Amino acid sequence: MADRASVRRRIADLFEKRLHLTVPSEETDLFTSGVMDSLMFVDLLVRLEEEFGIRTTVEDLEIERFRSIARIAEFMLSGNGSDAGAGC
Repeated sequence: MADRASVRRRIADLFEKRLHLTVPSEETDLFTSGVMDSLMFVDLLVRLEEEFGIRTTVEDLEIERFRSIARIAEFMLSGNGSDAGAGC
């Protein structure tokens, strides 16, 4: 499994290169800052599944898990979602 910093970097790169969004910091609240809306959230989930080889379920979709790059990384590293650690 990758380390925390590596996973955060991969997620930040995903935002920048695949979603074409600039996130000021890993702690920035993606929703209240306006970086991400509901349509972008769906795109993010698809990209995370592609990048990390995971599958998210309805139970995984607790918004608090996706508020920042740091929280997304914690979710990815926690093993949530089937095969969550496989692509890390």
